[in-house]
Amino acid sequence: MTDAGPRPRARRRRDTEHRLTHDTDLWVASASPDGAPHLVPLSFDWDGATLLMATPSGSPTGRNLAATRTTRLALGHTRDVSMIEGEVEVLEIDALPRQRGERFAARTGFDPRPLATPYRWFRVTPRRIQAWREEDELRGRELMRDGRWLD
Repeated sequence: MTDAGPRPRARRRRDTEHRLTHDTDLWVASASPDGAPHLVPLSFDWDGATLLMATPSGSPTGRNLAATRTTRLALGHTRDVSMIEGEVEVLEIDALPRQRGERFAARTGFDPRPLATPYRWFRVTPRRIQAWREEDELRGRELMRDGRWLD
């Protein structure tokens, strides 16, 4: 536990939005249609409403996200985590506006567009966000529900 006590929801939201704006990588959890789990780190870009990621179309993550259209993402480490559950939109690599692809490449240092391996974009719209540091923050950890920030 922290000496200062649990952060209020408004502070947790600011901290989560800061992490979304400044972090480059996150953990992506997906599952195959028959329930086989898969977990990988991917780079991402946050535009204030959605997270954009890219991975090979034929990878387990690419196949899982395309099939189930849902994911769970984790930012941070175990003692200061933001968990995001979201809906996945699948975009072919050339379907994204050029400016958005340029922004992703500049922010992450990775550009999947010229690669020989077929990649897709995966745009995640958060539906639920939780954030906590330690046990004293488990209560009140939900920051977003049904795609809406809580007051």
